[in-house]
Amino acid sequence: MKILLLHDYGTATGGAELQVLSLRQNLLERGHEVRLFSSRAIQVEDYPQLADHTCFGATSKIRVLAQTANVSAYYALRQVLAEFQPDVAHIRMFLTQLSPLILPLLRDIPCVYQTSVYNAICPVGTNVLPDGQPCQSAPGRVCLTSGCLPIKTWMALMVQQKLWQRWRPAVDQVVALSHAMKAELEAGGLYPVEVIHNGVPERSPRPPLSDPPTVVYAGRLVPEKGIDVLLRAFAIAQAQVPHARLLLAGQGGAEGELRQLAQDLSISEQVTWLGHRSRSDLEALFDQAWVQVVPSLWAEPFGNVTTEAMMRGTAVIASAMGAQPEIVKADQTGFLVPPGDVDSLGTGLVKLLQNRDLAEAMGQAGRDRALTHFSEARRTEQFLALYRRLHAHYAKPLTFVAQPDIAQPETAQPEEC
Repeated sequence: MKILLLHDYGTATGGAELQVLSLRQNLLERGHEVRLFSSRAIQVEDYPQLADHTCFGATSKIRVLAQTANVSAYYALRQVLAEFQPDVAHIRMFLTQLSPLILPLLRDIPCVYQTSVYNAICPVGTNVLPDGQPCQSAPGRVCLTSGCLPIKTWMALMVQQKLWQRWRPAVDQVVALSHAMKAELEAGGLYPVEVIHNGVPERSPRPPLSDPPTVVYAGRLVPEKGIDVLLRAFAIAQAQVPHARLLLAGQGGAEGELRQLAQDLSISEQVTWLGHRSRSDLEALFDQAWVQVVPSLWAEPFGNVTTEAMMRGTAVIASAMGAQPEIVKADQTGFLVPPGDVDSLGTGLVKLLQNRDLAEAMGQAGRDRALTHFSEARRTEQFLALYRRLHAHYAKPLTFVAQPDIAQPETAQPEEC
């Protein structure tokens, strides 16, 4: 089968990018012809471009133009389709660089849209209001009046939403990363939605746990990730387990405030800031972890760091929201705690940091669960079954039909929600 993967970025920098790259590799290993099309935008310096075909992309302020109407993506993709003539197209992300202009080109091809964020129903991508409450309104004036978007960005993204709605029929199947995400997408009017969990690479189990008892976190250092909650909870645990350590991996705009908070809590000497690390480096550093914490304050669609920890054999404490209750088996592979609850998180940390046997047992249970339910092989086979099913629904042999040059996008007037 000839499969074209489309993704906003072609670098191995984030969870979604690692997923699409591993899917390409898995499909190639199974004998399929696979190409990856992405923008040329580089999110993190010094990371190489790994896509087979690229178009214009931007990480500066003009990115809003690329994500609204990326003409370069249209013409570059048209050329790729004419040359490659894929049997199926699989879009992983397209609303932060490639833009809806790619959709008319895909209307005669079986097309999967696997969304890893909520851009299809929310221009910001989180479906959360600035006060942390879930947004239950359709995209429109509320995105401006609630403070989610500045006026210029709002105008451009309202056009993007209109174009997406206009050409949405090009997508045959939407895929969500979790059942929790599926429920939000369907509540936002997106159908049909199927669930395929992300896959995690298989690896050997970590070594036996040794001192000091170590807590780890990996992710962006931004408010919605709840790292401030983790720091406060760790301060509670560290008072009872003085030799405990905390490793924080990631970058983000909240780092300065978080470092100050660690100092105010008198735990600076016990906290190590690792910055951005590659997955291989991170796995080696986290082999010593007794517990990995996922303290998110919003309903994340999945949680690659959770399944990576479980595959390693590390117990997990996660916020009981979003996809986490689908991943973590409460009281077996770790603990689920109310989001933002410092005391509950602190209690969970103490239980694991004071009981090496419990941390070992929960880690092993998590590894068993990851191997069974969240492997890359399982994910890839599920996508192949979906590709074949969609392909069978197309009655005539699939050939690429040349598309005319695109007209200038119609001016779309933002609608009130």
